[in-house]
Amino acid sequence: MTLAVRYKAARTLDTAVVEPAAPGPGEVELAPAYVGICGTDLHIFHGDMDARVAAPAVLGHEMSGRVTRVGPGVEGWAPGDAVTVMPLRWDDACPACLKGHQHICQRLDFIGIDSPGAMQQRWTVPASTLIGLPDELALDRAALVEPTAVAVHDVGRAGVAEGERVVVVGGGPVGVLIALVARAAGADVRVVEPSAHRRLLAQELGLTAWNPADDDVPALVGEWTGEAGAEVAFEVSGAAGGVDTAVDVLGVRGRLCLVAIHPRPREVNLHRFFWRELTLVGARLYDRSDFGRAVALVADGTIPADRLISKVVPLTEAAAAFEALEGGGDVMKILVDCTGADGDTDGVDDARGAAV
Repeated sequence: MTLAVRYKAARTLDTAVVEPAAPGPGEVELAPAYVGICGTDLHIFHGDMDARVAAPAVLGHEMSGRVTRVGPGVEGWAPGDAVTVMPLRWDDACPACLKGHQHICQRLDFIGIDSPGAMQQRWTVPASTLIGLPDELALDRAALVEPTAVAVHDVGRAGVAEGERVVVVGGGPVGVLIALVARAAGADVRVVEPSAHRRLLAQELGLTAWNPADDDVPALVGEWTGEAGAEVAFEVSGAAGGVDTAVDVLGVRGRLCLVAIHPRPREVNLHRFFWRELTLVGARLYDRSDFGRAVALVADGTIPADRLISKVVPLTEAAAAFEALEGGGDVMKILVDCTGADGDTDGVDDARGAAV
């Protein structure tokens, strides 16, 4: 038996004892060590995804952990291996897959949303979803590989090049990760974020951050760029005002990369798109190459994962962590420790933040 955090109904989570699924052919059983709570998890917690999520549902897809058992036919993995998971299962038959875009399969199973996730002490997944981790990478930091892969994909979709001016609208966890990945690609980056706490963290990481409540962001971009405008803007806020800002800061033939999930249609200044020949691109999820790059960026410290982790809570306190994240501004990333109060994972080495 194993403990799992389950979504039951809007704003209702429980921690229950469940029977772990034994790994079948092509599957592996994992002992999750740390699981991050992301914005999508909060949407589920609020009841916004009830049409898609079948309660009771085990949440979580940002994770790190170790292999405990391998199913028949699995090669290349053994108990004790440190891994994260690319939580996508596609059908290889839909039009998107046939065009080579499996990560946006039209019948995609996003593991942790459409099927049971990682916020449990034992988790069985297809071996094909595993991403190996270097032994020297601490598993708490490795839990940020998945959101870093999101940022890598976003920066790639926007085509960010060395020397370009980039504005990231929204300085939450994904926004800061995008800013850091864009900076690593050689871009000059500005972050727009109303939370003083998040602006301070961005500044401590060497990023320039502006407050949209007090600063005239388009005017500041004009000063910064000699009135040319930014080459790229990322909309990560999910707010109507964020969309306006992201459009307004772009120069001629600028690219707007839409990252945030907007639950309702937004008004967009299409005249600006016409007048400046702007481009809008969507960015959703990632592929295996994005994960490979993300592992390298977290492992070499380009992504200072330890600075982005605000708190680590035990599995039994996950519900309180969701409530703490609702305030948003004073926290960045909260991790759920799935190893148990004493760190015991039934023979798997304790992974609590240590390199092994």
